[in-house]
Amino acid sequence: MTHKELSLEEIHNFKGKFPKQLWYLFLSEMWERFSFYGMRGMLTLFMVDQLFMSDSDAQLRYGATQAFIYAFTFIGGLFADKIIGFRKSLFWGGLMMIAGSAILAIDPHEFFFLGLSFTVIGTGFFKPNISTMVGLLYRDGDNRRDAGFSLFYAGINIGALLGGALCVYVGKHYSWHWAFGFAGIVMTISLLTFVFTQHSLGPIGHSPLRSKLSDADESNSEGVVVSDTNQEKAEQKIPKNKRWYEYATYLGSLAAIPLIYLMIYNTRYTDYFMFTVGPLTLIYFFIEMKKHSAEAQKKLIAALLFIVFSVLFWAIYEQAGGSLSLFAARNLHSTLFGSLHLDPNSVNNGANSIFVIVFAFIFGFLWLALAKKNIEPNTVVKFGLGFLFLGAGFFIFYALRFFAGADGLSSLNVFVLAYLVVTFGELCLSPIGLSIMTKLSPKSMQGMMMGFWFLASAYGQYVAGIFGSGMAQGNENATNYEKMLNFTAGYKQFAIYALIAGVILIAISPLIRKLMQDVK
Repeated sequence: MTHKELSLEEIHNFKGKFPKQLWYLFLSEMWERFSFYGMRGMLTLFMVDQLFMSDSDAQLRYGATQAFIYAFTFIGGLFADKIIGFRKSLFWGGLMMIAGSAILAIDPHEFFFLGLSFTVIGTGFFKPNISTMVGLLYRDGDNRRDAGFSLFYAGINIGALLGGALCVYVGKHYSWHWAFGFAGIVMTISLLTFVFTQHSLGPIGHSPLRSKLSDADESNSEGVVVSDTNQEKAEQKIPKNKRWYEYATYLGSLAAIPLIYLMIYNTRYTDYFMFTVGPLTLIYFFIEMKKHSAEAQKKLIAALLFIVFSVLFWAIYEQAGGSLSLFAARNLHSTLFGSLHLDPNSVNNGANSIFVIVFAFIFGFLWLALAKKNIEPNTVVKFGLGFLFLGAGFFIFYALRFFAGADGLSSLNVFVLAYLVVTFGELCLSPIGLSIMTKLSPKSMQGMMMGFWFLASAYGQYVAGIFGSGMAQGNENATNYEKMLNFTAGYKQFAIYALIAGVILIAISPLIRKLMQDVK
């Protein structure tokens, strides 16, 4: 069945607060995030309980895995920009993630790192490009974009809630094979959702190779290809001498799997990779930046500052999958609000997502309401507030030591309160960060810059693993109470770092606002 392709103008001229295409991308992302966060919530616990790694080693490998996942979003964004387009990138990434989950479901003990290697590559191709397509649903200057990304972020967290809570519960109480397989099943649902709704995206996300075909198929200023042909017919028009670029992309990503395997398994190689890829990425960024006007360059410098600060944010925030996962397993009572008996690991994986689902809509509509009254905080101040909330949340994690007994078990209620405050910080920074990357980037660099934003997350994950490993160094022969003290002492340090970063950001906000120029 063929569909008449919508024009970009028709997509941009939507009525109401959200375009209909956003809901389709919302559903695809929701199921993909179920798979991703289901896997994330299991990793550290599985390595400690099933692969018998030390706390320190498990957190280093967790940090390495997460770092590579986010590092490959930069590569996925780059190849989508230059060769295969956002749609094919998303499809290929989904297939790789399904393959990784299937491998883990067969034998997670024997094939653990091999399955993770497929997942790393797959997420790199999927994650940045669906976010970029959300940004392309809006015209430049459309103040509904932040609300749209907040809604999209809610979809991320519905998936994160379901996957994070259910997969680790199935793994701990039933079967790790079924837990990993569950993640693959919902990833299949995500991919099918996209396949059957992608026609609604019009020219958004087609291969950029089409822009060189003919006068009838020219790329426009939105970074998408304008054509009245359907997707199947358009793909047949791609010149044969350009097709091999796509094939090389797919074969190259498969060839990278042994390398990813080696670097996750031996974290010393992860260090080499992270010390290399950052400087090379910055060099490439500055080379690409020089191709644009002075005004565009200033905006890109502003985007770079947001990216640099976000590394610290994620290094602290991403203790959720590392040290907080171990803390939840060992140092929390299982009773919430005096009567609810819950698995603390399911709470650790799900509390943040519940709060995002509830408050993402509230924050989104709050920004709209404040914008109408011309009192909405600018993006830099929102970032600063994000750090202040993050710091306050980690002070509450630190305060768990004051509610602990001699057995090292503390209050699940206080733990959930800390996540509520951390979530406020996340909502001030993360969905706004996705949005600001699309606002500050030239259209020809949007995929790359979205990948660059996630590369910052890679460095945050990498540092999070190092931080978590450092906190666990004294845990080998420690009592449960002593382990609790070690972790909470680290949370206090994180709180201080976050508060300092927040104050600095708010203080320099006028300078960054000048670089952003007309971007709010």
